[in-house]
Amino acid sequence: MNQSDTAGARIPDNRKHDWVAASLLALAAAAIVVWQNSRLAVLWDLSYILENAHRIAQGQIPYRDFPFPYAPLTFLIQAALIKLGGRVFWHTTVYCALLNGLATVLTWRILVNVLRDRGSRSRWLAILLTLPLIPLGIYSIFPHPFYDPDCTFAILLAIYLLQRGGCAGLQQASWSSWLWPLLAGAALVVPLFVKQNTGLALIVSAIPALVLLIAVQIARRESSRPYLLTITGAALAFGLGVLLISFTAGLRNYWHWTIQFAASRRTPARAEMLGIYSDKILILWLALVALGTVGLWLYRRSDNRLLPAVSVLFMATPFVWPAIYLLRDSDSSERADRLLNVWPVLIVFAAIVAIARFKRRRGTAIVLPFILIATIHGAFMSQQLWGSTYAIWPLFMILLASTIADLSRTRLTPTGPTPQSGKDFYWFQLPFTVLVVISLLISGSFYLKAHERLDYANLDDGDLQRSSLPQLKGMATRGDWIPNFEELVRYTDEHIPREEGILVLPGEDLFYFTTGRTPQFPVLLFDHTVNPYSPAEILDMARARDIRWLIVKQEIQDEDEGIEKQRDELTELLERDFEQVESLSNYDIYHRRDPNQKDDDDDPN
Repeated sequence: MNQSDTAGARIPDNRKHDWVAASLLALAAAAIVVWQNSRLAVLWDLSYILENAHRIAQGQIPYRDFPFPYAPLTFLIQAALIKLGGRVFWHTTVYCALLNGLATVLTWRILVNVLRDRGSRSRWLAILLTLPLIPLGIYSIFPHPFYDPDCTFAILLAIYLLQRGGCAGLQQASWSSWLWPLLAGAALVVPLFVKQNTGLALIVSAIPALVLLIAVQIARRESSRPYLLTITGAALAFGLGVLLISFTAGLRNYWHWTIQFAASRRTPARAEMLGIYSDKILILWLALVALGTVGLWLYRRSDNRLLPAVSVLFMATPFVWPAIYLLRDSDSSERADRLLNVWPVLIVFAAIVAIARFKRRRGTAIVLPFILIATIHGAFMSQQLWGSTYAIWPLFMILLASTIADLSRTRLTPTGPTPQSGKDFYWFQLPFTVLVVISLLISGSFYLKAHERLDYANLDDGDLQRSSLPQLKGMATRGDWIPNFEELVRYTDEHIPREEGILVLPGEDLFYFTTGRTPQFPVLLFDHTVNPYSPAEILDMARARDIRWLIVKQEIQDEDEGIEKQRDELTELLERDFEQVESLSNYDIYHRRDPNQKDDDDDPN
């Protein structure tokens, strides 16, 4: 096999203890998800996923039967789990724990490939760089089924297959030399149907990158077949996806809701996207990183062993600062800011290094940093740095590993990298990696425990309550949210016929998932992001669909004032047709008035 595709080269499985270590990392990452679910439940986001998955499992088709501004795969997966295992909450915990563990192992394997030319040391460095994914894994921060973590897992699978496909395609003609590149191409398309902005950024950056690789391979008189096959696989997978959508939901419906409507509600302004690079301290951090890089450059031309140590101190400072800041400030929000601010530092530095070392890389390693950077910015399009990074930390670790490999990559011979005489960059790699990993472990653990990313939900008030309903077995969170909801479920089972339509405001609970009722209204969650209808339109639709009952939740776990405002506006308008018949602990129950009953508001006297 040609050694030119070092990033995609397969690692012989002769070190079983590596897999033992990776498996332990996966178990630890899975345990974090179980622990998170044992102490918190984020009702708003959880209900949106499972309520819509439940209605899909009942046969309703998104985009056609109800408005749906998200890509479908996460919801289809949960719908399939509901069809196979029933409406049981703890099944979702198993799913998220399993995916978190698998994503950790997959990231480790990618890191080994990225650091391939470091020999056996790459294994230890890869394991070290995977450690932060215990507190910062795809499902560690938000432990319920969601499209951001699922999309990251799909991206990791695509990157791994891209690496393997580049290697297999350089072998002599065999089934694997064709299969792996085709699978890699198909995998590049999958994230597009999990989360459209991140998936689109991946495919839009990957295809031109593959075209560039083809040109580079031709210029170097090397085989370009694997990259041609990868593009072919992507085209076939995309065509299949388009056909499936066309025959189910309809292409026009899909385009309207996932592109036009979603963009109108969530696309940030350019100033917000670029705002992460306007922080003045970023200049200081990049200056320190640049000084460290100069130290490594001088080390290549001298025998001064102090230079790698000096470089480590300079370059590690921006990444170690979040852990140091923990001793300085107890405010969890400020601590979270310091942790997340390592992202722009790495992105800028990684881009500069990738450009500078472009000619010294081979195979998929040539374009991987640029694909990662583009994909990360695609993720930022939904909720920018603060809101979008919680599920993409594996991409951070891969980009970091790629930069470390570039900084310590030595001179190239025609067959690949060859160590320079007397130069050992391991004494830069290991201390730098250890410092960064320790900092991310410490600051990431505080970030996880304080659930600062979930600060929009009231998760700290009251005692820990666990659900007694079989459908919600395993659900637990602080406050009276669960017992109050169970009271509502008992009331509806006793007093509301199952065939009668219900409108639940604002839709924060797993009402249909728990009761098994069929939603008869097109919108289940009432906020600006997913609800396309005005209050007047909702009133007209409730009349047209003969909605007989209205349930209004008074105190909401999600502390977004906009949600409460929209709930109050809708309630006031709907009271024209509904009258209150019961008041539970946290829910008001309304029933449709008799059409012959005069509304007091309409009485001129």
